[in-house]
Amino acid sequence: MDNQELAQEILKLTGPADNIISATSCMTRLRLVVKKEHFTKEELAKLPQINGVLKSGDEWHLVLGPGKATHVAAAFNNLLKQAEPVSTETKDSDTTAAGIPLSEPEPAVPPKNPTDFKTLVQNAEIGDGEALHAAIRQKNATYGKLLLKKIAHIFTPIIPAFIGCGLITGLLNIFIKLNPDLAALPVLKLLGVAGNAVFWSLNILVGVNAAREFGGSPMLGGVMAAVITHPALSGITIFGDKLVPGRGGIIAVLLVVLFASFLEQKLHKIIPETMDLFITPLLVVIISTFVATGICQPVGSWLSNLIGGAATGAIKQGGALTGFILGGAWLPMVMLGIHQGMTPIHADLLATYGTNILLPILAMAGCGQVGATLAVYVKTKNSQLRKTIASALPVGIMGIGEPLIYGVTLPLGKPFLGACLGGACGGALQASFAVGATTMGLSGLPLAASTDPVSSYLLGVITAYVTGFIATWIIGFDDPPKE
Repeated sequence: MDNQELAQEILKLTGPADNIISATSCMTRLRLVVKKEHFTKEELAKLPQINGVLKSGDEWHLVLGPGKATHVAAAFNNLLKQAEPVSTETKDSDTTAAGIPLSEPEPAVPPKNPTDFKTLVQNAEIGDGEALHAAIRQKNATYGKLLLKKIAHIFTPIIPAFIGCGLITGLLNIFIKLNPDLAALPVLKLLGVAGNAVFWSLNILVGVNAAREFGGSPMLGGVMAAVITHPALSGITIFGDKLVPGRGGIIAVLLVVLFASFLEQKLHKIIPETMDLFITPLLVVIISTFVATGICQPVGSWLSNLIGGAATGAIKQGGALTGFILGGAWLPMVMLGIHQGMTPIHADLLATYGTNILLPILAMAGCGQVGATLAVYVKTKNSQLRKTIASALPVGIMGIGEPLIYGVTLPLGKPFLGACLGGACGGALQASFAVGATTMGLSGLPLAASTDPVSSYLLGVITAYVTGFIATWIIGFDDPPKE
């Protein structure tokens, strides 16, 4: 079954088209929000090539794997566009090159009046199923969940850039360590520029995506990010304080774009239409520039230093214990979907320090799961389970752990605990050696190319494999009946 056929099967089960509120994708999942849930989790899980199904609030997550999730989502949205009416239609500026919406409709804030929910439920009791769904959507729209969604939508499109540039930088570092004379070669110098490009453009990329999520003009968001990054700031002194280009990093960008987007929305409402095109952008840039340099940069700098200091301090002072806790807790965070909140922290660490000391620790969770899955493969007598493991294990080794989570360890229960223990021991080792990475979005063996020192990272990987295997072997599991 190719991606188009799989999209058709998913739509056949979840549709018709006007039942689909939104269809988006992240790195490994197709995310669906529907009006009426006339299907079950079990029915979705039976579809071929779906490695797992979970529910987060009113959003269905279909785990497909890296690359495939993007292609299936594009095919799914094309099917929706061909149908009438199309409830997921978006403007061109709100979609990726693949035609996948960058954001889905969602309540702006949680319901302020509890009677609204009660009224909608009462309406549903007389047969208004859509009213009930609307009530559930409002009830599930907590500030925390909405914030995590927006964070994911801002940073997920940038992850491929981090992966490409991070791998280039990591490989160059390895080659130059092996032969320092290579650093003088023009080709390697050019590749060094390519590897560093994501950091030079990061603020602008974040600014564009953040404005889109906050309801502002994406290009104005990019402009405001450029303002606080502009090298000419270093020659300006205001009230005795010298301005610093890039001060506050990613957090300052998010703050100023949030303000600029809010201001733009307000100005659109009060500026006459005939002058809106000229006056609104002018006022947004002028006002936001002073707010950016006077408020957002100092506040962003304080928050960035606080986060960076807390992360580096916890690892330096806590050492192996901190790594053990973080490595062991990461799989449950992924399972609950709250891992998205770590993305801006990874980005800020890279932008501020040039290295990410958290990623190698957290990556051990997936390695522990590989070890746990290998133990299941050796012990199980169920042929179907062995086939599932054989197909999911290679991508697990490459750092994509969701097929193993939802297809093997989590359904069996105890192996999931073994995987967490393996991740904890691997994380302890990474923290002990203070291993850093020059990228984000990678995990497993591919991450080794961007880590320093590579040998310490690989030692942690082997530790997580072995510990996860032994822990799962000792804990055991209830083997499904033979088929």
